Amino acid sequence: MRVLICGLNFAPELIGIGKYTGELAQFLSEHGNSVRVVTTPPYYPHWKIQAIYSGWRYKKEDWNGITVYRCPLWVPKKPSGIKRIIHLCSFAISSLPVLISQIPWKPDIVFVVAPALFSAPGAILLSWTSDCKTWLHIQDFELDAAFRMKLLPGSKLLEPLALIIESTVMRMFHIVSTISKRMMGLLEQKKIPIGKTVLFPNWVDSRMIYPLAEPSPMRSRFGIQEGKIVVLYSGNMGRKQGLGLLIQTARILEEDEDILFVLCGEGAARHELEEQAQDLHNIKFLPLQPTERLNELLNMADIHILPQRSDAADLVMPSKLTGMLASGKPVITTASPDTGLAIELGAIIRVVPPDNASALAETLLYFSRDKVAREHQGSLGYSFVLQHWTRDKVLGDILVKFEHLVHTPKAGKI
Repeated sequence: MRVLICGLNFAPELIGIGKYTGELAQFLSEHGNSVRVVTTPPYYPHWKIQAIYSGWRYKKEDWNGITVYRCPLWVPKKPSGIKRIIHLCSFAISSLPVLISQIPWKPDIVFVVAPALFSAPGAILLSWTSDCKTWLHIQDFELDAAFRMKLLPGSKLLEPLALIIESTVMRMFHIVSTISKRMMGLLEQKKIPIGKTVLFPNWVDSRMIYPLAEPSPMRSRFGIQEGKIVVLYSGNMGRKQGLGLLIQTARILEEDEDILFVLCGEGAARHELEEQAQDLHNIKFLPLQPTERLNELLNMADIHILPQRSDAADLVMPSKLTGMLASGKPVITTASPDTGLAIELGAIIRVVPPDNASALAETLLYFSRDKVAREHQGSLGYSFVLQHWTRDKVLGDILVKFEHLVHTPKAGKI
């Protein structure tokens, strides 16, 4: 098959959507498919284009045998609702000529990763002119989240109109996939025919992320005292993560000298979080760690913490969750009991009410004092990953669906 992937984020970005899209491209290539990628210069989660790239020039490069086209992109220093829209539009405009230039290559599938739905018209145009199939994969319901979190000014006219246009564009794809069952339900609400929808969860390479038999060497590397209970958050530090709750919780537990909060990553909210925590001795901030140290980082935790804002519930399934569970350590998340995260994974993770620092502190105290409970909860998550979310299982299933789609008539369903 010839697969053209179009998405805002791609390798070598270390976390988030770019990491998954890069691994998908690599898997397809390893299984004998010809893959090309239309994307941007790497910029996430720092919201700053990496030094060896330019945000104003096109660049064609070879990445592990895959042809990658990097398109110009405007990256705001301080992303906000309107600035994010301009950011997305800049890629939609710059990627259009590259997508059109792929017509002679005659791809079998154009695979678009959202949030980059603004680029969908270019992919649909390519489909019409080259008679290929189209697949939209939704990692993040960007418009719903923007309106719900008030990143965009909602109105009685603007929000319904934007969502109608979004739904119309989605229905023009042959396949629309997303990463959780609750997000699949949202596709149904948007009037996407069930025959067109596919559950395509995120995954983890269990050969790279797995429980260590001994304490992680990263503890000594960062001067963490023996016996400390490390509560780890690792990932993007943005508004949707609701990380202010961790600062509140650390303040409640400040007198407990056994617990240390470690926040590892980059993002638009990091500087603000550091300012809020500057008087706390039980929080340590670490920079984003390279891929080869990711397993050591995740195993440094005694407890993983996954805060979520209540107004972003069910619009995303945190990509970092797979690695947390694969490390064999317990995961505590903040979510309402009726959310998809709580319903789908409530048996293997501990769920506490959102925006409730006292409840989170109480749960952390319980796990910090009970090693057996930590080990039991962690083993449940690790077993679940091995059964459902390994790289070879998830991507192997999707490869079969790709091949099925290519060999069905143009109006066929998977």
